[in-house]
Amino acid sequence: MKITNYKDAEEKDNPHGVAVNRLYDTEHAQVMHIELKPGEGLKKHSTPVDAFFYVLEGEGIVEIGDEQKTITKDMLVDSPAKIPHRLMNESDSVFRFLVVKVPRQTEQTRLL
Repeated sequence: MKITNYKDAEEKDNPHGVAVNRLYDTEHAQVMHIELKPGEGLKKHSTPVDAFFYVLEGEGIVEIGDEQKTITKDMLVDSPAKIPHRLMNESDSVFRFLVVKVPRQTEQTRLL
């Protein structure tokens, strides 16, 4: 059995300049933990595979395509492949969420 605490997981360099920890990474799937401090956000980008976001803590804004919504703890957001998206923290507290990609992406994410 393997148990991983996000605080102990490998930090992943990323073009967004935010805290990303690799929780799970196999040939089949990938799970990242992202923490956005107040005022931080991901740059608009698209991924070559389907993904979903699961909110662990706080409140944030998710933008997928032309839609933008406020999301909070315990919400899951579906993010289809190749659709531009980003998440932002416009609140005054930490916003933490998981990003799950299935199947594991083999092509690069494309910043827009």
